Amino acid sequence: MKITKDTIVTLTFRATDAKGKVLEDGKEPRAYLHGGYGNTLPGVELALEGQEKGFTTTIQLLPSLAFGDRDESLVTTILKKDFPPGVKVGGQLEGSDDQGQRQIFTVTKIKGDTIHLDGNHPLAGQELTFTLKVIDVKAASPEEISHGHAHGAHGHHH
Repeated sequence: MKITKDTIVTLTFRATDAKGKVLEDGKEPRAYLHGGYGNTLPGVELALEGQEKGFTTTIQLLPSLAFGDRDESLVTTILKKDFPPGVKVGGQLEGSDDQGQRQIFTVTKIKGDTIHLDGNHPLAGQELTFTLKVIDVKAASPEEISHGHAHGAHGHHH
């Protein structure tokens, strides 16, 4: 079966950054619903479209096809008194962006009474390399399509 919209793709992937640092070791299979549901990176979907079980490839993704370019408007500061207690660098806070969309902010620095937050994905702006191996391809169930994600052993569990 070919990988097309509304197929469940089970794959392993190894991801490294531009310096060769391993971000994901590729040992655990993952399943996702293919076809623009936002369940994997756009560049991964492009590379796998039309392929079949057993396909392997290594791709380099520019930020636009991975986690996006850095957006400096998502970097902000707030006063420590306005932040929940126990704040630490690396901690995260859920908020919303200018359009009211859910946004995760990571604490990048605490300086005096000021907390520095970054709403970018930690890998935004980075070129990444992925080695992909397709383990299985199957038709998605109506329930998976309506939920917008894969279910089962390597997918989402309810």
